[in-house]
Amino acid sequence: MNLQIITPDKKVYDGEVKLVQVPGSKGSFQVLRNHAPIISTLDKGDVKIIDGDDRTSFIAINGGVIEVKNNEIIILAEST
Repeated sequence: MNLQIITPDKKVYDGEVKLVQVPGSKGSFQVLRNHAPIISTLDKGDVKIIDGDDRTSFIAINGGVIEVKNNEIIILAEST
């Protein structure tokens, strides 16, 4: 899956991932390969990323929106 995290200032992340966990407005949820299409709002919190090499990283966001479609994930974050 390809993940992009974009803020008004810059692109924070762009790469292949195995798992993304986000702070959804109605609770945290994760996205794996072949996830159903979804658009959801995000709260302030950490985005957990497990990349293709099984490395885990976290990116703090102050809210935003996530779109998942055809193994493409775009997070429009207010700021990091």
